[in-house]
Amino acid sequence: MISLYEVWPGVSYPLGAHWDGAGTNFSVFSDNADAIELCLFDEAGVETRIPLPERKASCFHCYVPDISPGQRYGFRAHGPWDPQNGHRFNPFKLLLDPYALAIDGEVVNDRAIYDHKPAAPDELSTTDSAPFVPRSVVVSPFFDWGNDRPPQRPRRDTILYETHVKGLTALHPDVPERLRGTYAGVAHPSVIDHLLSLGITAIELMPVHQHFPETFLIDKGLSNYWGYSTIGFFAPHAAYSSRGTAGEQVHDFKHMVRTLHTAGIEVILDVVYNHTCEGNTFGPTFAFKGLDNASYYRLSPANGRHYVDYTGTGNTVNVPHPNVLQLIMDSLRYWVTEMHVDGFRFDLASVLAREDHHVDQFSAFFDIIHQDPVLRQVKLIAEPWDVGEGGYQVGRFPPLWSEWNGKYRDTVRDFWRGEPGTLGEMAYRFAGSSDLYASNGRRPSASINFITAHDGFTMRDLVSYNDRHNEANGEKNADGERHNRSWNSGAEGLTDDPDVMRVRKSRRKSLMTTLLLSQGVPMILGGDELGRTQDGNNNTYCQDNALNWYDWEGADENFLEFTRRIIEIRTAHPVFRRRRFFEGGEVLEGDLADIGWFRPSGELMTNDMWDDSKLRALSVFLNGHDLPSQDNHGNPVDDDSFLVLFNTSHEPKTFVVPEPLKRSDWVVEFDTFTSKTRDELVLLDIEVAPWSIVLLREDKSNANPISNR
Repeated sequence: MISLYEVWPGVSYPLGAHWDGAGTNFSVFSDNADAIELCLFDEAGVETRIPLPERKASCFHCYVPDISPGQRYGFRAHGPWDPQNGHRFNPFKLLLDPYALAIDGEVVNDRAIYDHKPAAPDELSTTDSAPFVPRSVVVSPFFDWGNDRPPQRPRRDTILYETHVKGLTALHPDVPERLRGTYAGVAHPSVIDHLLSLGITAIELMPVHQHFPETFLIDKGLSNYWGYSTIGFFAPHAAYSSRGTAGEQVHDFKHMVRTLHTAGIEVILDVVYNHTCEGNTFGPTFAFKGLDNASYYRLSPANGRHYVDYTGTGNTVNVPHPNVLQLIMDSLRYWVTEMHVDGFRFDLASVLAREDHHVDQFSAFFDIIHQDPVLRQVKLIAEPWDVGEGGYQVGRFPPLWSEWNGKYRDTVRDFWRGEPGTLGEMAYRFAGSSDLYASNGRRPSASINFITAHDGFTMRDLVSYNDRHNEANGEKNADGERHNRSWNSGAEGLTDDPDVMRVRKSRRKSLMTTLLLSQGVPMILGGDELGRTQDGNNNTYCQDNALNWYDWEGADENFLEFTRRIIEIRTAHPVFRRRRFFEGGEVLEGDLADIGWFRPSGELMTNDMWDDSKLRALSVFLNGHDLPSQDNHGNPVDDDSFLVLFNTSHEPKTFVVPEPLKRSDWVVEFDTFTSKTRDELVLLDIEVAPWSIVLLREDKSNANPISNR
């Protein structure tokens, strides 16, 4: 349609669509396009194309008066069609704005969404994709944040709860049906009450950037439920909106953040900047591929039609390109300054630090974040690996960063399935992983400790299944991790065998206890506290159903209350969340070091004992006196001392209180197997049931309390 709009030159920055109250400025980057058209859509879907008249620093731009929030738009890019050299310009394909603040509509799986002809990837498709793809939306920036302030909780005091907007709320009986599965559902008082009663300080939301399902999932009637298929780095996922998708999703998201902040809960976003949902050469074209494929993606030097793939998804975002790096940084700052989030967990973060090929601690990505006055102040969490060569980088990220500690997960899983030879590694992980994080000046809070996460078994399934059961995914049970470091406790899946059920109950409590008493930052997989099961499916990425939705009405109330109790203990006692690593040292006849490991007999562990494959039980003393910490007013922090008794064997073990500790009395704080409480006094020894933990606390009423050396 011939444009009837008045068009002014506008400005090249900021990129995207920005409404100023009188009209909207549009700007889009492309280094290799010859021309770009702005496509405006009216309420009936009729398209008007406006050539962007100005170009500055590879940004095409214009200003259109009277364009207001709610306006749907897109782009069409003109340039060379030369796949072998990486150029895939095709003006028949409507493209989303990479800086769109909202996206409206669903993808229709039609051949038109591909830029090439069927079975002919080098031949240009001339079918218009507009009827089959979503639109970008102009958004109003105005929102009443009131007195919103970020909670800014210290990392060491953080308890993370990894969750999914829909899974958390889809079946919640107290959330109104129209709010279930939405940002507003997460902000509902009943959900917040659950988080607060549990003791959660921060939720880590699985991807809420706009994402589209892969076409092979659409063909099977499935979807990318997890959301690791991003297309809009600025746009909240529209399907989680309770009010509409013409910008209302932005308001809904802000309302959720404001409400959580009021409750003192931080919001961490799981962000995916390493790849997009456009796939490889044979994938669809929604935005980046059509705007400037050679700039936005890493391409094979030998043949530009092929993509470098460090992600396992078919493509890798070209982070070293300055304009692409700018896109990522602009996105991160937007979510902090405009959406008020408190931090980020970076999916496959090693990809972002790759320069020419290898992972580089001094990459431009790290340099810019560390110098940025906004981003360096928020919580930065890395998933420190990717699928490329040298991609496993646990313990190697620079200061300011915390990491998902994959070694913690693997070690604790092995320890509680009775794997021999794990004691030494377990001691490092429980004590904060100083072997990974101390050398570059980081502290225990650099370690994000987790045993279960969205990817893999739930905690209940970890003690109930040896093997994956992913048949529902339609891939003949060939997807997902094979080596789960799990043990079914004696029977695969559902069982009514009381012995098996008893072992499962003890192991699950012991796993949760280990997680919450370890130094570092614990991350709970949402729903584990309720006893959630995925029926043995360890790769539920495509299951938008009860496999992923929390079963609130069928919750394991006993385990929920137990989890609350352990979190209360962690929160009340700074000895479990030290600011600095343990120093260790000799255990003397008089005063004690800050930590000590003992055999059940009370004998101090020596170097050769750590390699004893038959040793399946041990205890650790945590000295709470004169901790190397100060409160906010500079006063020294003092706490109770504790003994943690671990038994990972099939038989009960008798533990003797170590000789240097006998001058104090000890009480049972809790026992993961029995109903013993903090009221019971331990005189000399205590029996610990199989697969169990007993926590002993020093009785400070004793006249000779333990102290540091």
